[in-house]
Amino acid sequence: MFNHIVILTGAGISAESGIPVFRSETGLWEQERVEDVATYEGFSRDPVKVHNFYNKMRQSIKTKVPNPAHLALARLQKEYPQKYGATVDLVTQNIDDLHEKAGSTDIIHMHGELNSILCEHCGKRYPYFEDSTPKSECKHCHHQSLRPDIVWFGEMPYQMERIEKLLYRCDLFIAIGTSGVVYPAAGFCQVASSVGALCVEFNLEPSAVGSSFNYGLYGKASVTLPQFVDELIEKGTAKQSV
Repeated sequence: MFNHIVILTGAGISAESGIPVFRSETGLWEQERVEDVATYEGFSRDPVKVHNFYNKMRQSIKTKVPNPAHLALARLQKEYPQKYGATVDLVTQNIDDLHEKAGSTDIIHMHGELNSILCEHCGKRYPYFEDSTPKSECKHCHHQSLRPDIVWFGEMPYQMERIEKLLYRCDLFIAIGTSGVVYPAAGFCQVASSVGALCVEFNLEPSAVGSSFNYGLYGKASVTLPQFVDELIEKGTAKQSV
């Protein structure tokens, strides 16, 4: 059995729920330049555009529902610790709320959340589900200093110190739906491998760092992941290779 499991999810796990992956042909990203909506410089140039962009995304996820891959992870988080006394920590690059809707808890949103807002004046962040504008006031300090609580290009992902501690003690690392091109997340497998963890990748095809994993299970995560979780909960361990 495993004592400390760390899971990383990327855009691929939510794609099957209808949330477009980064810069996809059908996604909101394709309608705007990344420099305009995903950098602080873009926000400084045109805060109205950036607020409106994330308002659209925030509204779009309200109708989205978790798929079997999200539900499988919620089950793993609940049942594996109950049965084996282990820890199962979930880190996501996604800014949607599908893990929460599926029932997962204590999720580390390393790139922020659509349903959260950040005040640049007082530094407070809090749940936020409505549309925001440059004139929206912080509920704590009442300054008009709100920005989307999203980690943009050039900014440091959230809770990196905590994530690194989890990786250095894990004995099973699972990455699901990640591209392997966005750092620091793309380097998580190497950290886990350095302490002897078994590393397993779930994706439609090998990621850019697929060779760093012990093995990969390729295909729709909504199919491959529930099967893997069933076996993991039943037997306490996972196959060492394929």
